[in-house]
Amino acid sequence: MNTQKVILITGASSGIGEAAARMLAAKGYRVFIGARRLERLASIVKEIQDAGGIAHCSPLDVTNFESVESFVKLAMGEFGRIDAIVNNAGLMPLSPLGAVKIEEWDRMIDVNIRGVLHGIAATLPTFQEQGGGHVINISSVAGHQVFPNCAVYSGTKFAVRAISEGLRIENPKVRVTVISPGATVSELAETTTHKESAEMVSKFRETILETDAIARAITYAIEQPDDVDVSEIIVRPTATPH
Repeated sequence: MNTQKVILITGASSGIGEAAARMLAAKGYRVFIGARRLERLASIVKEIQDAGGIAHCSPLDVTNFESVESFVKLAMGEFGRIDAIVNNAGLMPLSPLGAVKIEEWDRMIDVNIRGVLHGIAATLPTFQEQGGGHVINISSVAGHQVFPNCAVYSGTKFAVRAISEGLRIENPKVRVTVISPGATVSELAETTTHKESAEMVSKFRETILETDAIARAITYAIEQPDDVDVSEIIVRPTATPH
């Protein structure tokens, strides 16, 4: 295992991204984290560094390709290399299609799909040039099953899986992993403005995973030898029917 690998993580100011950054840094990996909340990122980096880990951060808006490209270039400048990117940033404002929440749909498409594509576009040339790399995309159980009031969110997460498989097929020297979490502690549920959908989410989340469960899955995929590609991991609470 090469713990000198440099791991980039988007959406790392809370939730799964933060947990993955802390876990990977604790194992000796060098992490470069990004999100919109720079103050929160800086606090996480300081705590990682105080614990003996190596971490740096940069503000990041995954919906803007120039921002993602700058994020990757800063990581390259800081560490001299990149080995993996965890495309984790995501939104989940659920609602029925009949609510016609166009702005929320557009935002989900921008973050959940374009954000992943931007992460791929910004790192793939380097991975191709160096003859290897690892793209880890965070999907969801909603990328395998469509729930009520979840059509658009599920559509974005199905898209993540499709994009990931295309990336894997086209780039035999690049490892591609999809992590599909079930209900996990995060700020995602707070983005739902539709009352009935929010109640549904609250019920669904009565059985919930801690973020470390997903961080362990990410770490497991990274820790495999470079000739082993863990293509997909679904992580659910044991006591959930979904």
